[in-house]
Amino acid sequence: MIRKSFRGEIFFYFIIVFILFTAAILTFQYQREKRYRTAQLENTLDNITEITYRFIEQNNLIEKNGLSRIGEIQRIIPQSNIRITVIAPNGQVLYDSSADYRTMENHLQRPEVQKAVQEQKGANIRHSDTTQEDYYYYAKKYPGYFVRSAVVYNVQIQNFLEAEKAFIFFIVFVFAVIGIILYIITGKLADAITKLKDFSIKAGKNELVEPDTRFPENELGIISGQIIRIYHKLKKAKDELSNEREKLLNHLNALNEGIAFFTPDKKKTLTNRNFIQYINIISQKSINETEDIFGIKEFKKLNKFLKKNLAGTLPFQPDDLPQLEYIISAGEKFYKIQSIVFIDHSFEVVITDITRLEKRRLMKQQLTSNIAHELKTPLSSIKGYLETMLNNWPVAEEKQKYFLEKTFLQSERLTHLINDVSLLNNIEDAGELFRFKPVDLKSVIDEVYENFANRMNENKISFNSEVKTETVIEGNDSLLFSIFQNFVENSINYGGQGISISIRNYHEDEKYYYFSYSDNGSGISEEHLPRIFERFYRVDHGRTREAGGTGLGLAIVKNAVQLHKGEISIRNRPNGGIEFLFSLAKK
Repeated sequence: MIRKSFRGEIFFYFIIVFILFTAAILTFQYQREKRYRTAQLENTLDNITEITYRFIEQNNLIEKNGLSRIGEIQRIIPQSNIRITVIAPNGQVLYDSSADYRTMENHLQRPEVQKAVQEQKGANIRHSDTTQEDYYYYAKKYPGYFVRSAVVYNVQIQNFLEAEKAFIFFIVFVFAVIGIILYIITGKLADAITKLKDFSIKAGKNELVEPDTRFPENELGIISGQIIRIYHKLKKAKDELSNEREKLLNHLNALNEGIAFFTPDKKKTLTNRNFIQYINIISQKSINETEDIFGIKEFKKLNKFLKKNLAGTLPFQPDDLPQLEYIISAGEKFYKIQSIVFIDHSFEVVITDITRLEKRRLMKQQLTSNIAHELKTPLSSIKGYLETMLNNWPVAEEKQKYFLEKTFLQSERLTHLINDVSLLNNIEDAGELFRFKPVDLKSVIDEVYENFANRMNENKISFNSEVKTETVIEGNDSLLFSIFQNFVENSINYGGQGISISIRNYHEDEKYYYFSYSDNGSGISEEHLPRIFERFYRVDHGRTREAGGTGLGLAIVKNAVQLHKGEISIRNRPNGGIEFLFSLAKK
């Protein structure tokens, strides 16, 4: 059945080709024969018009009004049914051998005459209104008149113009012979082709193909067997490569970096899921294709590097491959861009999110500068008091006590500063080291109140907490204590006397508790609110130092809240004072 199908296709295409070939030959031959026979007929008519012209000129028939003598020509020419007409340049018929020319209409618009006007001669097949017969007309232009000869377009003339058809039978005979030969040849080819077809179907379906499939002992059989052996080798190599590729993809997707590999013409070969995400963040556009990275302005430096190193054709040395590394800033994010061009001019692009490291570096740089500045004041005060005592010794006992008390207060300030810096660094750099456990938040708030009860009484500050006993947080009790301690201490130090402090648990859901801490003190100017959680940022530097603050309290609060998977914000209350809104995760 497959052999018949194979042979059927061969014969089908052979017949199609033969039909097209025969049609082309027939068309060509028919047109050629027709042009040849038409040329013969027109040549005969041209000879008659030429003879007529010479007869008219030699006998001056126009001047003598003797065109009727043209009938003498018809008696001596061998062709019968010849019609001769003489036409003036204006179309008036001067003579016609088949009718009374005096009654004939103007012939200037006749097709053959019009062609003769334009091309000196013209031919046409049409029906004659004068004789009511079909003619093959041939007109030729001469100085002073046209001579037209015509022959009756009868069966004899039509047969004369037909092309020979005997060669068609020859072509059909050749076709039959070639068909028999093809039938025999396809029978020999069918066996090997059928087996190769079965193999290709199984291979396409990834079915098991026997490597010892037998083929005929001929060139096609040898080629088929070799194809199967190559297939098995390639399949084994493909399976091994697929396994390795799968491992590589899993590895790449597990990385935090965005990685992509490209061909020398910048076509993607391999990428992981982070790559597209990072270039979308950097460009702040919707990017769907990895190759779009080369059209993003933020990667202009990468494009310049690639243009320089991909232009040449010579391979690079393995120990001296071109490499690029630079940092891109995208809003509040920082990314390190790395690229390396390999020996074959393919290349790799790696995008690493270094936001946390870069921010930490900048923060530590700023922190170091701020710490140095903050340490300078208490150290200068301590040194100044001690120098005063040493340079003015002996010092009165009451003065000694005064200077020692001032020195002690500055040393306390140094201690608080060092403790706050240490705590803040521990939260940011080693947050995972803080031990978390279920903490009753009400007991933490009560402990804070007890620590500041005396100071609040001195400043006539009222304290109200609406946090209930069952409010339990999975957190670190020391950090939670620092949050509320810094809130209360700031209210006492900067809120003023006679204020009210309020702590509310205003909302909760499956994951978070939402809290409000507020006082009705002097509040903070709106211009300072966006920076209030920055390290060492002070609304009033002088007053803050007098109150003994380190400038790190709210920075500690923010980091402690974030370590507990929450968020915090600050706003001024409409009736005065400030309000902190923050969340803490339940688990």
